[in-house]
Amino acid sequence: MRAFVGITDYAWYQSLAGRGYDEVNFWKPGGNVNFKALTPGELFLFKLHAPYNAIVGGGFFVRFSLLPSFLAWEAFGTKNGTETFGQLETRIAKYRKSQGPNPQIGCIILNSPFFFSESDWIAAPPNWGKSIVQGKTYDDTTQEGAALLEAVHQRLGGLYGYGHHESDSASNVREGQYLATYRIGQGTFRVLVTEAYNRRCAISGEKTLPVLDAAHIVPFSEEGSYSVKNGLLLRTDIHTLYDKGYLTVTPDYHVEVSNRLKSEYGNGKIYYAYHGLQLPNLPLEEQERPSP
Repeated sequence: MRAFVGITDYAWYQSLAGRGYDEVNFWKPGGNVNFKALTPGELFLFKLHAPYNAIVGGGFFVRFSLLPSFLAWEAFGTKNGTETFGQLETRIAKYRKSQGPNPQIGCIILNSPFFFSESDWIAAPPNWGKSIVQGKTYDDTTQEGAALLEAVHQRLGGLYGYGHHESDSASNVREGQYLATYRIGQGTFRVLVTEAYNRRCAISGEKTLPVLDAAHIVPFSEEGSYSVKNGLLLRTDIHTLYDKGYLTVTPDYHVEVSNRLKSEYGNGKIYYAYHGLQLPNLPLEEQERPSP
């Protein structure tokens, strides 16, 4: 078992602790560095800067994605550790030498975050170097790593299923409601769907991010899940028509546009051009393709 210990500040911790969020975005101000230290489901821990130098919580790694700041805010909102988009922009600018509008930031997306009360904070491992800027990986094959993971385990106990992962088939409870290491929230759903479709509309091929939405095939309110296969990346106008039943996608990935669009509004020519079209943009991975 291993964990990555990432460095953050007290303001981020204070903003998120006690909120009971199902997901958080541990963002990095630099927009050109990837994060490859963990695989999905592994533990990511939060360590505060000096003078605190303590591990104060963590979460379970889902994905790393480079996103413009506006999309990070639209997807996660206050789960970014700020109260407003303006505050997020100000925090980003604090760590960057130059910044235009909507800078790219690194987003380490975590589910089932947990935060320790101050009395349960864990001191940084003895071998934590002062020169560490981003973070460090620990595993249970070393003395320091084993001690750290045991300390986390003692504080979490069986919470979130930590220490014994089960498969999705172990329960008929729908995704999004159980097993921390498998559950994803609405913000994570949006990012995963966006990436699965290579940041392009499934129907039109549009790639302008501000006008792309992650649509649910089966709404969550109707027992749908936040699974990527229950999603489609659609241009906002197409998404609206999809949600209102004027347009749909068949099980064999063809687009159907309802006659109601013309009969009710006397228009819709640009949308009827998609009728009968096989989706030109599908996820490369079979398990991410539409199948609610």
